[in-house]
Amino acid sequence: MQDFTHLSGVIAPVLTPFAEDGAPDSDRFIEHCEWLIDEGCNALVPFGTTSEAPSLGLDERMELLEDLIDAGINPARLMPGTGTPSLADTITLTQHAVDLGCGGVLVLPPYFYKDCTTEGLFQYYAELIEDVGDHRLRLYLYHIPQMTGVPITAELIDRLVNEFHDKIAGLKDSSGNMANTLVLIEAFPDLAFFPASETFLLQGLKQGVAGCISATANVQAGAIRALIDGADREDAQKLYERVAAVRAGVAKSATIPALKALIAHYRNDPQWLIVRPPLLALDPSEQVRLVQDLQRDLNFTLEIPSRA
Repeated sequence: MQDFTHLSGVIAPVLTPFAEDGAPDSDRFIEHCEWLIDEGCNALVPFGTTSEAPSLGLDERMELLEDLIDAGINPARLMPGTGTPSLADTITLTQHAVDLGCGGVLVLPPYFYKDCTTEGLFQYYAELIEDVGDHRLRLYLYHIPQMTGVPITAELIDRLVNEFHDKIAGLKDSSGNMANTLVLIEAFPDLAFFPASETFLLQGLKQGVAGCISATANVQAGAIRALIDGADREDAQKLYERVAAVRAGVAKSATIPALKALIAHYRNDPQWLIVRPPLLALDPSEQVRLVQDLQRDLNFTLEIPSRA
């Protein structure tokens, strides 16, 4: 793997646990983040897609981030998601993350207006960078067009890199199109690129990706770390097949509720099942099927402290 100066390796977009009253549960959040680091995560993305970030308020995000750092998580290992449709809110969240010393921020494009021009998107990111005005800012673009309807194009990246080369650190590519990622790696060799799925990881590591930012790192960080660290080993293909199979098994259900169901099961903590509307928890029969299928087909289990 290339020697990137910024964040790299296996990065989990951290699930957000909720209390019975629907508020974010800070204690469980910190507990999960500490476990993910222990399991092998090089860094964490609080408030990514998997975190139900669009369902969280600004105050909730900022308070959780402060709680996480106060608990001893090194902010240099954090890449909080700060992108919103509102430029003002994105500036607020980004400034807050930079002030806390976070290693980077992951920034969605403004995702309400769908007919955005490259010029309009450039101005959005340019105003963000200029308003924050901090040399410590390291911005990772977030390309997930199937959710936002607003792609991050090579033209936009080129303009941003030319204007703000020391602020643009990389891109998370959640498009599911590895060919797109490889084209961008070739065009922008100084940036760190992250596919959003283990499915593309082994190929990507051979082509220069910086790691992956994957939802299922919430339940298999150690296995993904082993693949990244062992990409040149003879058994790399076997390691890859294992992480890809777990990813595929989880994907048979709605991803966020499924991941929370696995954490709830292995922590013996049903509170982890809670998601915020419009998401819905898996029904009990689907929870059982998910756990049993992964155990039967892949001998999958989690060594995770129980709350019972």
